[in-house]
Amino acid sequence: MITRQRWWSIGGSLLLGLFVAYLDRTVLSVALPSVARDLGFAGPRMAITSSWALTAFLIGYAVANVLGGILTRKWDPKHVAIWTFTLWSLATLFVGFTSSVAVLLVCRVLLGIGEGVYWPQQSRFAKAWFAPAERTKANAVIQYYGQFLALAIGFAFLTPIYHAFDWRVLFFLTGGLGLVVIVPLYVVKLKPESEAPYPPPSRGAVAARLTLASLGGPSFFLLLFSYVMQGMLFWGVTLWISLAVRSVGFTGASQGFASALPYVAAVVFAPFMAWISDRTGRRVTIAALGLILPGLLLMLLPLVSSGYAKLALITLALGYFASSYTPNIWSILQASAEPQAVGSAAGMMNGIGAGGGGTLAGFLVGLINAATGSYMLGFEILGLLALLGGGSLLLYGRMAANRKALDATDAQVAVPGAS
Repeated sequence: MITRQRWWSIGGSLLLGLFVAYLDRTVLSVALPSVARDLGFAGPRMAITSSWALTAFLIGYAVANVLGGILTRKWDPKHVAIWTFTLWSLATLFVGFTSSVAVLLVCRVLLGIGEGVYWPQQSRFAKAWFAPAERTKANAVIQYYGQFLALAIGFAFLTPIYHAFDWRVLFFLTGGLGLVVIVPLYVVKLKPESEAPYPPPSRGAVAARLTLASLGGPSFFLLLFSYVMQGMLFWGVTLWISLAVRSVGFTGASQGFASALPYVAAVVFAPFMAWISDRTGRRVTIAALGLILPGLLLMLLPLVSSGYAKLALITLALGYFASSYTPNIWSILQASAEPQAVGSAAGMMNGIGAGGGGTLAGFLVGLINAATGSYMLGFEILGLLALLGGGSLLLYGRMAANRKALDATDAQVAVPGAS
């Protein structure tokens, strides 16, 4: 497959798929007020039930990422992507028919399971189809632009549809896009892993037992901790952004545009940050700053009173975080884990980090708002956690540099006559 076909067929198809996947994830955030009214949990039960409804996806997502990355190692990622997309699209579509909180929660868990098994397959595609020097760009296309374009366009697009037609239409629309557009596209455009220019080792090697060394050694836990903190930052803001901007004065159409603005910034900043990362190779430092600087910005929220100023801080924080941290962390993981362990490592990190961290943050922000009437206090705490995640990644970089220096010394000693 020539280079342009590879970027369009693999990269472009997965970009469109993740675009729809993120519409499925966030549609409930837009529709929540009417869903709560029609399903009977508006009022005193709103904070707790809403937190469960929003994070049920992440609970299924956490478990499925970890298990999906491990259990699907013997299967071609194309086939896994097709059947998982079908599963969660049906679950999303079915929400539009329900009048039961229990059914809503089950469908959200199924959404998380499907997307959780799906996510590690994207790292497998990036590793198999793109050279190491291309991987930040490839990860940006496969695992970045789709999600942030969906958030940038989705909130602005779905909010007026919600106000015009109410909530059920949103679930019919987003679930239908997966079944009618993305699943057929994947059948036609995605290619088997056996045709890739950088395929993993033989299936026998892929089935080898996972070890800590294959995941990158003890420093893998530092990567994991940083990803838990980013999961809390990203999902703590994203699950509640629509209601948070309304709480500081944005309503109607402006609510949708204000909710989308942080993700528009992420899309705008991303090409420049990906170029810097691939050109300099300083992915760890850039990713660490992608947590530290946004953390500092969110901690400034109590110092401003204007709704516009608060939105500006959130926009800069999330935009810089997403463009600096998100594409680079997967390139870092793909370089440190052994080839046969990339999918499993990605599943573990995304499941525990995004699923586990996101679930905690969803409840944290929701319960703080219920107790204080402020979403901003929850966002400020997320900023502090982001600082911890950035420090963890800097420590990972130090350990990786020391390990590389030690490996170089060992190699030099092993060469006869080396001075």
